[in-house]
Amino acid sequence: MPHYSGPLLTRPIAETLLTARDAGKTEWAGSLDLARSNSVVTLHADTWEHGGQRYPYPHKVKDRTIYYWDGEEFSAASRFSGSLIKLVPTEWGAPTFEIDGIKMLPTSKLSPFEDARRKVALVEPRGKVVLDTCGGLGYFAACCLEAGVTRIQSFEKNADVLWLRQINPWSPNPDDTGGRLVLSHADVSQAIAGIADASVEALLHDPPRFGIAGELYSQAFYDQLARVLRRGGRLFHYTGSPNRLTSDRDVPREVATRLERAGFKAQLALDGVLATRR
Repeated sequence: MPHYSGPLLTRPIAETLLTARDAGKTEWAGSLDLARSNSVVTLHADTWEHGGQRYPYPHKVKDRTIYYWDGEEFSAASRFSGSLIKLVPTEWGAPTFEIDGIKMLPTSKLSPFEDARRKVALVEPRGKVVLDTCGGLGYFAACCLEAGVTRIQSFEKNADVLWLRQINPWSPNPDDTGGRLVLSHADVSQAIAGIADASVEALLHDPPRFGIAGELYSQAFYDQLARVLRRGGRLFHYTGSPNRLTSDRDVPREVATRLERAGFKAQLALDGVLATRR
C-alpha cells in the first residue's frame, strides 16, 4: 500500500478553513500534512480545493483526532481489531498513537520525533547496520536514516500500526529509502531467530509495556539480542518508569540486570537503558 498523500485535518485546521470561508476569503494557507509543509487552498462556498481536487468542508470533527480523505469523506485515522488503535495529533506536528486510550509515545515535554532523535543518537547509527525491534510509527527508523545509517531492519507486529504509518507523513516510506529501510510485518520475538550472529552493529528496542509484551523483556529475548549484536555494539532499550508510583518495582533496573546477564554492560539513560555488548 503506497503512503497516503492527501490532506490531513484536525479540529483546529477544520475550524480555520470554515472561519476563512465565512469571512469571505477565497484562499487559505496552512499545513495539511501535520506541519511537514504549508499549502494554499482555494475556498468555494460548499467545497475547498487542494491539489486539483475538491473536498467538502468538515463540520463534525473531534478533538485529538486526525482525519484523512478515504475517497468519499474525511474519516478518523483509527482502526479497531480487538483494540482501538488511533493516530493522535500533538502540538509538535508529529503525531503519537494510542492503543485503547493508552499513549504509546511521550509528548508532554517535546515532540515524539525529537524524543526519538535523542534516543537514536545514543547508539550512533551513522554507517551502521541497525536492528529496530518494534517499529511503531517509524520515528526511530526515520532518525536513523537522517543520521546516515547504512541499513536498518525494522519489525512491527501490529497490522493496524503499519496502516497508521501509511497515513502519517512523519513515518518513513521504505520505498523512498533506496533499500536502507527494510520494514517487516512480523513478531520480532520469533523473527529474531532468523537473524545471523553478530550481524547487527546497533540496536533499538522500544517494546510495548511489560503487561502487553512480557516476552520482549525476558531473559531469553535479551540473550537473542546479545547474540545478533556485535561486540562493542550499543543498544538503547526504552522502559519508561511503569509502576514506580504504585509499587516498589523498578523496571529499568530489572531490565539492566537482565541485560548484564545476557552479556551487556548496562546503565540507565534518558527514560530507558543504554547497554554495550561486551
